[in-house]
Amino acid sequence: MKKSTVKIAMYLNYFVFAILLNSVGIVILKAQKNYGVDELQASVLEAFKDLPIAIVSFLIASFLPRIGYKRAMLIGLALVSLACISMYFGNSFGTAKLLFATVGVSFALIKVSVYSLIGTITENQQEHNSLMSSIEGVFMIGIALAYFLFPAFNSDSNPDAWLNVYWLLAAISLVSFGFLFFTKFENQTEIPGVDLADDFKQMFKLFAKLLTIVFVISAFLFVMIEQGIMSWLPTFNSKVLHLPENISIMMASILAISLAVGRLLAGVITKRVNWIWVLSFCIVAAMLIVVFVLPKTVGLDVKEINSLGDIPLIGFAFPLVGLFIAPIYPLLNSVVLSALPKKLHSSMTGLIVVFSALGGTLGSRVIGYLFKNEGPENAFYYTLIPMALLLVSFFILKKLTAKQ
Repeated sequence: MKKSTVKIAMYLNYFVFAILLNSVGIVILKAQKNYGVDELQASVLEAFKDLPIAIVSFLIASFLPRIGYKRAMLIGLALVSLACISMYFGNSFGTAKLLFATVGVSFALIKVSVYSLIGTITENQQEHNSLMSSIEGVFMIGIALAYFLFPAFNSDSNPDAWLNVYWLLAAISLVSFGFLFFTKFENQTEIPGVDLADDFKQMFKLFAKLLTIVFVISAFLFVMIEQGIMSWLPTFNSKVLHLPENISIMMASILAISLAVGRLLAGVITKRVNWIWVLSFCIVAAMLIVVFVLPKTVGLDVKEINSLGDIPLIGFAFPLVGLFIAPIYPLLNSVVLSALPKKLHSSMTGLIVVFSALGGTLGSRVIGYLFKNEGPENAFYYTLIPMALLLVSFFILKKLTAKQ
């Protein structure tokens, strides 16, 4: 098995699912306009995406090495190809729920496989940190592309034209399926357990560790912040900045691009700087952006907007929060996985995905509630609470991992 080929397969799979998973913010906006649902109803799409991720990850994480990482990823890609085609023909809020539920199930298979494989093709914590950050960086590039793909298929004269994007997404999924199918995985990349009952026991034993408890809380808080902002930024741009729909969606790409750049940079920086200082600087910078930049964005007097060039520069500033929150998730994951034996990576990844999914669901629901009840101009200020808690958790994790 060539490590470079396996890395390409992991990058490609993550890229495909980045587009699909994080189109939820775009579909939330579309659902409000095309399917007649309100903000709180639309926010349930995040739950349809994240809860299947949590449930499936919990059920199969420990058992996945027996199925085989390659086979699991192929199943995920096949399922999501069918779901994209179903969305085109279904064209309803119910079909959108089905789409994201299928994407959630499939991504659980992909993410647990990818995270487990990282531990088998890296030699030390620095390599693990770097590859984890790079893969998550590619994920963010896929997210950024989604914000341009969907507007490209949009049409003012045909409200259903945007559904054509799902033919392209199905085709990309099938291309990824073909590449993965012909990629050779050697048997030693699979890490078998003793038996299924023992596999679940190992997961629960992990959850009994203080290190695991602090980590899953940290992962939960981070994803609550990231998904809350990412899922509702297109709606924020539309309702607060009063931007046209296509431009609202494209503006949200700035967040995804800054997340991608932040994670790719983190892959380089953490080879030279200890992770605790990188994360501490990043979360403090993110809090400063919410405190000082967001009020200026909310108070922006936007006149007629026909293109991105018509938006005042300050309008681009708040999405740059992604540059600073970007390194948090991959580095937290890498730090904890590096502190555990490789045979436990699949079980730990299951817990990572479960609590990340729950954080994403709650984050979107909370922001959706705040958009409806506190006003879209005030909702994002509440992200300061989980940010402050995250800062405390970094130093607790540093102390606990030093003991491993």
